[in-house]
Amino acid sequence: MRLPLLAVALAGLLPAASPSASTAPAPLRPPNIVVILADDFGVGNIRAHYPENKIATPALDRLVREGMSFTDAHSASAVCTPTRYALLTGRYAWRTRLQEWVLAVYEPPLIAADRPTVASFLRARGYHTACIGKWHLGWEWPGPQPGRMTDEQNGQRNLSWDFSRPIAAGPVTRGFDHYFGPDVPNFPPFTFIEDDRVVLPPAGRYPIDAAQGVVLPRAFAESPAAPGWRFDGILPELTRRAVAHVHARARGGRPFFLYLPLTSPHEPVSPSAAWRGRSGIAPVADFIMETDWSVGEVVRAIDEAGVGADTLVLFSADNGHSGYTGWKELVAAGHQPSGPFRGRKGDVWEGGHRVPLVARWPGRVAAGVASAQPVCLTDLFATCAELTGAPLPAAAAEDSFSFAGALLGRSPATAPRPALINHSNPGEFAYREGPWKLVLRNRDTLAKSRGQPRIQELYNLESDLGETTDVAASHPAVARRLRAALDAAVAAGSLRGVPGAANDSLVRVDVTQERRWAAPAR
Repeated sequence: MRLPLLAVALAGLLPAASPSASTAPAPLRPPNIVVILADDFGVGNIRAHYPENKIATPALDRLVREGMSFTDAHSASAVCTPTRYALLTGRYAWRTRLQEWVLAVYEPPLIAADRPTVASFLRARGYHTACIGKWHLGWEWPGPQPGRMTDEQNGQRNLSWDFSRPIAAGPVTRGFDHYFGPDVPNFPPFTFIEDDRVVLPPAGRYPIDAAQGVVLPRAFAESPAAPGWRFDGILPELTRRAVAHVHARARGGRPFFLYLPLTSPHEPVSPSAAWRGRSGIAPVADFIMETDWSVGEVVRAIDEAGVGADTLVLFSADNGHSGYTGWKELVAAGHQPSGPFRGRKGDVWEGGHRVPLVARWPGRVAAGVASAQPVCLTDLFATCAELTGAPLPAAAAEDSFSFAGALLGRSPATAPRPALINHSNPGEFAYREGPWKLVLRNRDTLAKSRGQPRIQELYNLESDLGETTDVAASHPAVARRLRAALDAAVAAGSLRGVPGAANDSLVRVDVTQERRWAAPAR
């Protein structure tokens, strides 16, 4: 990709956002809010943003034309669970005990029972709240033993669990009125869950079937699965459920919040029969096209239900594009999943955590514009608060800053985001202020780096978007200032200065963590 910036890529397609868009009156009621979160969907995957890329995305292209694209948007982490935690709580997940990777199979909830979420906040303000899709934030699975936080990845996969009983501490205990999804598509049990019970008892055993797609969960062969379970049926079912939900809630008389965390194009890469081979590139490209279709179906349902003008739609992704689900085939075809950015899913580099963020609200959000305001997905909480006219909870959303001002083309009601903090799969940190990005990376593989001092580097994204040249030696004062700011933000327990905020464990940025789950703070 020759274009140096996403904003440049959008030039000629999208006019710049301007304060003049602020003339619309305040809404008569809070909007419906639909958040669609694709899984492992790289920042370069929307063709309207990167016209040289090779995968057709007509539904997302339409969303870009009809909405606002944030060109400097970031997930809180470069990997799944931490981003989902941050999106729903407005708090960075590295402030919990989880310091790397994701929740493993059958591990307990990451969101504490007493922690407010976007869903519980909106429900208290009259919203109906639903989550349809991938949860991956933990449950209290019933069985002869409790679920535990284990240092061994997926160390509980061979234990016995009782799937006939309700599953405690899931989405319906974290602010959602309704949940439907497969929990994690590549983890057992391979079945759908509705609210707090499995829909189809996983009485069978998962067989490896190459006909179902690529990058299949081979480590979980013979794990509990619903009889006849097929991966290529997951995305169509989630889409069907979301469309039906929109139509039902449009008749409900209450504003609604729909959180739709899709399972695609994450592995198992299993496009349904209607999409298999459509791209002519690779199965993962087919899956991206089917993801685009799914988004289009949901947006079409919103319009056909007659609530388009009352509904804010946000599309984003949990992290960058995966490097092991067909990356080489995409690049060989001339498609750049990370656009001009270095890295991909899991990385501390921009390609790991810079994500698409497109917002559509006809008549309220200006159509076909780009905003360069830095945004993190933690900011959903504060944005929803401002849009509903309600204050944030006193001791929650510690790292959330509203971008409602940018959405509506007016001055923000709260202080702008002072910095971005990003986190990698193996626990590395990045701290960003303006064009400057400080990186604290591990020295080697995670296993070889544990307990070792991290390497500190500095990049200027304005002149070096690809993060190719470390300039820490030539700008030592900048590096010292950013490092002090990062240390202060970590120690404070909150980026926005919430009084009494504290991390759940001792968080070190200068040394690679010794364990995946840190000890509780004393």
